[in-house]
Amino acid sequence: MNRNKKLSVFLLATLLLSVSCQKTVPSRVRTAGRDFPPVILWAWERPEDLEFLDPERFGVAFLAQTLVVEGDTVVFKPRRQPLKVSPETKLIAVTRIESTKTTGKRAMLGPSQRTELVGLILRTLELENVSAIQIDFDVVQSEREAYRALLEELRPRLPAHIGLSMTALASFCVGDRWLEDMPVDEAVPMIFRMGTDNDAIKSLLARGGDFGEPLCRSSYGIAVDEPLKMEFDSARRLYVFNNHAWTKDDVLRFQ
Repeated sequence: MNRNKKLSVFLLATLLLSVSCQKTVPSRVRTAGRDFPPVILWAWERPEDLEFLDPERFGVAFLAQTLVVEGDTVVFKPRRQPLKVSPETKLIAVTRIESTKTTGKRAMLGPSQRTELVGLILRTLELENVSAIQIDFDVVQSEREAYRALLEELRPRLPAHIGLSMTALASFCVGDRWLEDMPVDEAVPMIFRMGTDNDAIKSLLARGGDFGEPLCRSSYGIAVDEPLKMEFDSARRLYVFNNHAWTKDDVLRFQ
């Protein structure tokens, strides 16, 4: 058997198309996924060959699927590009959710729709070497409670050893308390592409300030093309986004 794993349209479609809580976070949630490497590379929708990575230093969070919520329907879009990693590399399966903000069509996010979303997200655990899942959802204010309900439905259905991560706008982590008690292991603050909040948040971090939300204080989300003038806490995991396919030279920056 070839030890190289290729995540392709055929594999993902086979696994995923077959899918027709409480606010107090259990103690096990806080420890799940802590054995991940210190640097996680985001592998988005493009061909990626990351077989050269040192699995002790690097993990990969790959876009496994995009779920578009329109009205009361869920449109499934599998990953369409190959991903190559070594068998030892730990993987995080990322589900991107798109709704009102990106489609322009109001999403209902009702109980049946949330159940369908949960089912599709759980199917990503069937992919080889997946040790955690991450939800990437640029949620608008009117969708916050529905998003919380989605995570509360998802969390109890995950095995105890599987970590649950979410991305978060950096502004959510500074002074907005809506993330408090979310049933996740971490909320990764995306310190890039921040729009009008860019200067204020980068200035806060450069002065030695920190995120007010505890869930946002275990990791950083940064981009290769937006270097930051700040001191990183070495105890926190680093997620790195690249606007082109990863190369060995790119990765050397984070050795």
